[in-house]
Amino acid sequence: MRLFRVILPVASLEKAAAFWAALSGLPGKRVSPGRHYFDFGGTILACFDPRADGDGFDATPNPDHLYFAVADLDAVFTRAKSAGCLELEAAIRTRPWGERSFYAKDPFGNPVCFVDEKTVFTGK
Repeated sequence: MRLFRVILPVASLEKAAAFWAALSGLPGKRVSPGRHYFDFGGTILACFDPRADGDGFDATPNPDHLYFAVADLDAVFTRAKSAGCLELEAAIRTRPWGERSFYAKDPFGNPVCFVDEKTVFTGK
């Protein structure tokens, strides 16, 4: 079994695509009127605007963080400062469990965390 897609609810697909493209440096791909996919190492981040896809409900933020391992945490943090985060930690920090990371919320209130890939802790 493997995780291959994660849904990220958004209220504006254009804004979400621009935000994630600015953070990742990847354009992603529009796959329907309400879905824009970003392939992050084999797992798809699916920005999903239910209204734009014809569904009868509004997007609501995920309740807890999605974690992204990145090769250049400092560069991602710099991009996050201008990408339009709803919230952004003031600085990168090293956590008690050893991960070097920063927490943020995307423009729609989805909580996310970016972790230096060299410090990812998996519980092992």
